[in-house]
Amino acid sequence: MGRAHEVRAKAMAATAAARSALFMRASKEIYMAAKKGVPDPNSNLALRSAVEKWKSQHVTKDVIDRAIQKAKGGSAESYEEGRYEAFGPGGSLFVVDTLTDNTNRALTEVRTSITKKGGHMGSVIFNFTETGVLVFKGENRDEVEENLILSDVDVREVSCEDGEIEVLVEPSAFNQAKEVLNGMGVAEFETAEITLLANDPIELTDPEDRRKYDELCDMLDELQDVQNVYTNVR
Repeated sequence: MGRAHEVRAKAMAATAAARSALFMRASKEIYMAAKKGVPDPNSNLALRSAVEKWKSQHVTKDVIDRAIQKAKGGSAESYEEGRYEAFGPGGSLFVVDTLTDNTNRALTEVRTSITKKGGHMGSVIFNFTETGVLVFKGENRDEVEENLILSDVDVREVSCEDGEIEVLVEPSAFNQAKEVLNGMGVAEFETAEITLLANDPIELTDPEDRRKYDELCDMLDELQDVQNVYTNVR
């Protein structure tokens, strides 16, 4: 059928693989949150946060409900958290969080992906800061900031661009900030999670470095044990 068909088929397969990996990550995180507490988002804050996080990434209701039902069924399945740090192409830095039933497999696959693209394992976590991030549609930046401050929310920054407001808060203030925003009428968030943000983000201007970086991100994204990938690249 020709080269064009092969390229399209490969792109579709990559998209399907990435989507499958996304659903797997969501299912594991929601399952573990439900298993550690009451399997009800209304009574389990960690579970509610996990559900809302993955909903914002377009994970389907069916995937979410199955994960909660699995926890309700008393499944003995369990996963262990891991964190790996690495230097990537062109001065890029990576922090990779895993949730796995096989820590040896997780480490081997992450390390193999990193080294294939010219990187190596090493300590980089000090280049990142844990931050609560809330992004939603709106343009009333000043009003949002004022309400958060008056509610004694520990705010780092509030910005507005292209019809979206981004609120950065201390991790400990994340749930409080979310409640304040809900009270202001914000019902849906584009992003609502506690994440790692790079202290000094960089641009990769060399095309070869950028290619390797993008390929490495894709490789990590498709690994079954990887939950989150944080980098310093814009």
